[in-house]
Amino acid sequence: MHTKPTALRKRISGKRAHLFFLLFLFTAASQDGLPAPNNYLLGARFDAMANATVMIPDLWSLSHNQAGLGWIRRPVVGFHFENKFAVPQYSLSALGAAIPVKPGTIGLMFYYFGYSKYHDTRFAVSFGRAFTERFAAGIQLNYIGTYIADEYGTYSSLVAEGGIIAEPVKNLYIGAHVYNFTASKMTNPERERLPVIFRVGAGYQIENIIFFSVETEKNLDEKAAFRTGVEVSALQNFFLRAGYSTNPSRPSFGLGYLFKGFRGDLAFTMHPQLGFTPYFSLLYTFGESK
Repeated sequence: MHTKPTALRKRISGKRAHLFFLLFLFTAASQDGLPAPNNYLLGARFDAMANATVMIPDLWSLSHNQAGLGWIRRPVVGFHFENKFAVPQYSLSALGAAIPVKPGTIGLMFYYFGYSKYHDTRFAVSFGRAFTERFAAGIQLNYIGTYIADEYGTYSSLVAEGGIIAEPVKNLYIGAHVYNFTASKMTNPERERLPVIFRVGAGYQIENIIFFSVETEKNLDEKAAFRTGVEVSALQNFFLRAGYSTNPSRPSFGLGYLFKGFRGDLAFTMHPQLGFTPYFSLLYTFGESK
């Protein structure tokens, strides 16, 4: 679980203390109490599957496993929005793009989480390449920042991440990813260390109808989380999804629809104490007519 920012709570009085404390429940914090930006996972398709998705190629591989970009053959742009626990101050908006080039795919991403008194931002540039039809790798460089009003100001860091995806046998997909493998720290005086996070998982496709996935995530500072997800092609261009994750225990579900190059995805997750979070993503693939 995240360390509670008790030192910061003592320095902020009244209503602001309550608001900041709630925010920092969702944001990694050091023992000194100042926050380190979270590694937010994007894409309502993936959220519906409890983010057991480290092995799935998709535009939102931008925040899950950049190796997935290597199998994107046409330019894609996307928008993502989520409202954590239905609290306006905890909304997140993101833009992403993937541009195929020789010999791989360039990815671009930006997101903003929070509100005027406290927010996290990230600018990212990535590159993914499929070396064969069954193996791809990718890497990403992030410029991340946290702004806290009043005496704290803005802190930032450069963070690298990368991963691989393989299909060792037909319809079996394996993915592995490391976030912050350089163990970067923030620029604030306390030099908060950003989390180092490992993810590994596998998925199996059955007759282009059902995809099952399992995954584990290990933050070096926390207990491991386990996830499982399923995506079902219920009707033509229509998908149903569900998942479950631990630490904390959290069910998820959602749906998606494809129409002439557009894909809309909707998802919901339920936190045992803090309630539900809605997610929405919209993608457009250039050159897709179906």
